[in-house]
Amino acid sequence: MGIIEDGSSVAGTTKTLADALLTETDPRVREAIFTSLVRIGSGECVEAVIPCLYLNDPQLRNGALDAMRAMMGVVRPVLPALLADPDADIRLLTCDLARELPAADATRLLCDVLARETEPNVCAAAVDVLAEIGEPEALPFLEACAARFEDVKFLGFAVRVAMQRIVAERPAPHA
Repeated sequence: MGIIEDGSSVAGTTKTLADALLTETDPRVREAIFTSLVRIGSGECVEAVIPCLYLNDPQLRNGALDAMRAMMGVVRPVLPALLADPDADIRLLTCDLARELPAADATRLLCDVLARETEPNVCAAAVDVLAEIGEPEALPFLEACAARFEDVKFLGFAVRVAMQRIVAERPAPHA
């Protein structure tokens, strides 16, 4: 177990910060707590931040998302579970976190989302990220998503744009 300069354990510090995060109301103190959790950067810190995603406090949710972006190395293992969360809002927020991953990793995760997702808004969030960083492997998943939600016009449009961007990014074949 790691030791902080004053001799206290990292795990104890993380628990104290996690408890304070859920009760603190001062935005500056919350920011300092998030910063401390990011600096520690452990799996326990990620577990301390995740509950903030479920709260109706936009400041805490945004702080949690920013902290998770800053700790992507330790956040990466929990993304599949968050992308399968029963709460559509959590799945939607997590799609945006995938933007921080290497393109191949994000493409794989978001294709899994497109293959099983029942909520058009979550699919739209995944499509938005794929439009920016998606790889050609996403094309059949995008097509299937558009077909599954053919009555959802905005999603069909978003899929077409994403597919055009992905195809445009493909290197030209060598002659």
